[in-house]
Amino acid sequence: MITAAAGSPKPSPRTVTPTVETVLAFVNTRADGSGSRELFGDGDSFAAWLAERDEFGGETVVTDADAAVARELRDALVIVLLAHSGDEESLGEPLLRAERHLRRVGALYPLATVVTASGVELASPQSGVPRVFGTVLAAVTTFAQSSDWGRIKACRNPPCHFGFFDRTRNGGGLYCSTGCGSQVSMRKHRQRQRRGSGAPSEA
Repeated sequence: MITAAAGSPKPSPRTVTPTVETVLAFVNTRADGSGSRELFGDGDSFAAWLAERDEFGGETVVTDADAAVARELRDALVIVLLAHSGDEESLGEPLLRAERHLRRVGALYPLATVVTASGVELASPQSGVPRVFGTVLAAVTTFAQSSDWGRIKACRNPPCHFGFFDRTRNGGGLYCSTGCGSQVSMRKHRQRQRRGSGAPSEA
């Protein structure tokens, strides 16, 4: 359940809110080629991940098919976050496909608005795995209503693509860490050197 309390001060643009944490926890479950393993590989691994996350309701019985749905939702969100980082390969048709998929998911897992004297909550009226996907959508919806939606990004350094919250003053961050930024700079430097020497560049 994602809450927007009435009368509460707006968080600083550099504050990682619970909704941001929920989105990042979900998208940062993919194998990245540098040691991080796939956490939604099958039903057992997906269930183990859920058992450690209170915001998703804790331990839930899931199947391999549920894990596949989770991967598809996550990967669509990663494309959107890469677009926030200005990643050219995610734009165009990949982004359109991701947005179409997210529209379908939104129809399958609708949200309920719960109004109380202390605030308004978006929550999934479903249970089990559908509640998990609804909770992710509630977090996305709640935070996207702010002007800071574009600050949730995915690292432009392939194959990292780690989700992060851009805390920079101007919202111009492109990488999840200085290490990834340095890798990209070094890669571009080597490509320029190869072009200058006439050697074929890497793909």
